[in-house]
Amino acid sequence: MTTARTAIVIGSGIAGPVTALALHRAGINATVYEAYPATAGGVGGTLALAPNGVAALRTVGADEAVTAIATPIERSAMAVGRRLIDLPTLAGVPPLRVVHRAELHRVLRDRAVAEGVPFEYGKRLVDAEQTTSGVTARFEDGSTATADILVGADGIRSRVRGLIDPAAPGPRFTGLLSFEAVARHEVDVEPGTMTFAFGRRGYYLYWPEPGGGTRWGANLPQQRPMSVVEARAVPTAQWLDTLRTSYGDDDPGRELMATSRADELQVAGSLQIMPPVPNWYRGRMVLVGDSAHAPSNSSGQGASLAIESAVQLARCLRDLPDIQTAFAAYVRLRRARVEKVAARAARINHAKAPGPIARTLMPLLIPLMMRTVMDPEKTVADEQRYVIDWDAPVTTEPALR
Repeated sequence: MTTARTAIVIGSGIAGPVTALALHRAGINATVYEAYPATAGGVGGTLALAPNGVAALRTVGADEAVTAIATPIERSAMAVGRRLIDLPTLAGVPPLRVVHRAELHRVLRDRAVAEGVPFEYGKRLVDAEQTTSGVTARFEDGSTATADILVGADGIRSRVRGLIDPAAPGPRFTGLLSFEAVARHEVDVEPGTMTFAFGRRGYYLYWPEPGGGTRWGANLPQQRPMSVVEARAVPTAQWLDTLRTSYGDDDPGRELMATSRADELQVAGSLQIMPPVPNWYRGRMVLVGDSAHAPSNSSGQGASLAIESAVQLARCLRDLPDIQTAFAAYVRLRRARVEKVAARAARINHAKAPGPIARTLMPLLIPLMMRTVMDPEKTVADEQRYVIDWDAPVTTEPALR
């Protein structure tokens, strides 16, 4: 094991609590520091957990609590006009799970607190000073914290990423705005079915919500990026009018928008992704989750990859003799995998706003595509069947395949 015995974890979203839990299991005491003054509450929409993400949660003992609050998606389909085409599924893996971000955060935080992980709120990181014996975090309120390592789990606009490498790239706009709500309209599909729909002016997806109604998410093409603050400055009634106009010619998009309430509309702003980040660590500071790798939501893997990285970082610190060797092994274990997922998701993004000719040809092309580029054994098998062996020792050499 490295000489690291204590850790500062910056960010209490999804990656932060899992990182602290995994470090705790590896024998490292971690404290989580969050910039905001309180827990996430009801903030945030729905996210997906792939089978590999749930498997990684099992390592920190959080899988059962998370699956208990999640909705399993057993079937997926694609709607092209009025035609519904079943999509192939990957055999031998558990279902995708969809869960509200705030509920997932609550469960992970409760699990970490139960394991003795401290959380400090209102601690916005402004700087960090490294020495040969530790790293000191300096917060906006004037307080400090010192530990052996500092982990940046502070998301796509990571402050830690900038401290590690001032020239590091920032997030990039995907050209899409994101919205979510629960409609009163009941779609005529069996529970546990997620449908991907290509409307005349935008892409959307939907599934029956347990308890009634239909949860939907929409990605509207947008020329200019908008931050969450900018997007939420626009009245939700105005956004809903835009969505009703955009999907007014679609079935069931028209009914979904018409039976949704403005006060329940989740406005997420522009969807953003992280380009490859050259440096994931420097000295005693290291990145996990979206701060290092944030693929498009089209991947269905963002949260799952963040959870995996938290677990792998803890394994490397547990097994390798010094911090630099551990961080290097962690990057070796993670970079190729996350960048491959990001590249797949980027290709999907280009298909989210097909033109009229492409929409006309889709019913003819999709059956062929399902046997080739949409075959899950060729596209997502390596992603979803991935399971981290916590008990296997990490070495400085790549594992044989």
